[in-house]
Amino acid sequence: MGDSGTNNSCHTDDSFKYILYGWVFSMVFILGLISNMVAMYIFSCSLKTWNETTTYMMNLVISDLLFVLTLPFRIFYFVTRDWPFGDIACKLSVSLFYTNMYGSMLFLTCISVDRFLAIVHPFRSRMWRNRRSAKIICFAVWILVLAGSIPAGFLLQPRYKNESSVSRLCFENFSQNVWKDYLSKIVIFIETVGFFIPLILNVSCSTMVLQTLRRPRTLNRSKMNKKKILRMIMVHLFIFCFCFVPYNINLVFYALVRTQKLKGCSVVAVVKTMYPVTLCIAVTNCCFDPIVYYFTSETIQNSIKRKSTTCKSTDTRFSEALPPESSLQQSLRSLKAKVFQTQSTVKTNAAVLLESCKEKEISNQQD
Repeated sequence: MGDSGTNNSCHTDDSFKYILYGWVFSMVFILGLISNMVAMYIFSCSLKTWNETTTYMMNLVISDLLFVLTLPFRIFYFVTRDWPFGDIACKLSVSLFYTNMYGSMLFLTCISVDRFLAIVHPFRSRMWRNRRSAKIICFAVWILVLAGSIPAGFLLQPRYKNESSVSRLCFENFSQNVWKDYLSKIVIFIETVGFFIPLILNVSCSTMVLQTLRRPRTLNRSKMNKKKILRMIMVHLFIFCFCFVPYNINLVFYALVRTQKLKGCSVVAVVKTMYPVTLCIAVTNCCFDPIVYYFTSETIQNSIKRKSTTCKSTDTRFSEALPPESSLQQSLRSLKAKVFQTQSTVKTNAAVLLESCKEKEISNQQD
């Protein structure tokens, strides 16, 4: 959201944000573009079979790339402090920022809920967990995110710094009236639907998965599988909380300051200083999301391999969700092979012994 004119009576110098944004956005553009292009290539060309988890991740890649491709324009603005690209481009850039942030949170939540269903309710969730349902959910997520982000972006009115200036502002000039009449309501909507509900779902689903793994009936699962699940959950929660919690908590206080519900120069100074810092942290989600793909893609590949060897075993989208049926089958096959090998050896030894006895008997008769 725009971050100028927070309080007329308080003067806080936040000019450091221009240098900070320029450096951080440049690094995010390079790392985010490379990592997400690689992820898109893997999902498009390497994976032969798609499931609901892959569908959520592919939509997350698209969301990240849409935002990453707008970063060069933002970098130019924060370096030159001028926006020559027109009003529509400014508004679209703002809209894509919030589309990416809240889209990322919702798609990460979809992955977390899908993992919860696969592990905690593997049989009851089979009818819900499929590509068709995932596509419908992704479509709903895009509609929901665009419903909040497009109004936020198009309420922005780019203007000149002052009457004699030829430099135009962008990203930082929402008026006080716009905040009071419109943006405060939009913030309530996107914070509730796009942040607090996803945060509760992510924490709840992860907690229930961990509780399920501690039950006695799951103790026979391999320690390696449990470590994979634990590592996946920790990485997922870390990315969600590290990237999104600081910015969204600060955004609530920022909205209160801009609508003058929260006053005081010390509060204004803290909120204005933390806003660019937390926004930069939030933007790094484009670089961290591929880590989720890395930890999950190994599971997907393993599940695809298991699917080809277990003749469509029950729900192999997450290899940790169910007991390792393929390992059991491999053990049985190995045991069967050993039994057959032992039987063959016994028969061979018996034949050799019988032949030896016959030779001795013939020899005795000749003597």
